[in-house]
Amino acid sequence: MDDSERDEIGRDMGQRLAANIKMLEDRRRREERQAPLGDRIARAITNFTGSMTFVVLHLVFYGFWIVANLGWIPGVTPWDDTFVVLAMEASVEAIFLSTFVLINQNRQAAMADRRADLDLHVGLLAEDELTKLAETIRRIAEKLDVPVNDDAMREVEKNVNPERVLDALDPPCGERAD
Repeated sequence: MDDSERDEIGRDMGQRLAANIKMLEDRRRREERQAPLGDRIARAITNFTGSMTFVVLHLVFYGFWIVANLGWIPGVTPWDDTFVVLAMEASVEAIFLSTFVLINQNRQAAMADRRADLDLHVGLLAEDELTKLAETIRRIAEKLDVPVNDDAMREVEKNVNPERVLDALDPPCGERAD
């Protein structure tokens, strides 16, 4: 997405939100560039192996290997009559590919954890600010003699303890959350 497209979208959703999206995209790109070499290699391999180009290359390569070793191509002497070499090669490739995928998944899980932590912090800040805002609204309403639903207002003014929320979300010991 280029800057003009981003600006057009920004007019629809607000410049602040568009600026935040751009900032997050820039940060993601910077983090990808600064990632350790091993992670960048694993990401590149995983991206390639998840492409149709990879599938087509494998269809051609393995298809040729099988057809040639079945003796169906005149002039090509079979070199792997029992397909043991092909099986070994495919097994070794599978081991390496699954390792690269796991490395990439670990990196993505770490990024997801960071985003979840950010979401939690932003949510806690918003909760705290809204609680203070509710207290201010109550004081203004009292000053102006505006009736307020006291039960509802007391509920809104309660500060939420994140530890208690996390405890409530965790299943009791020995039980599995499905």
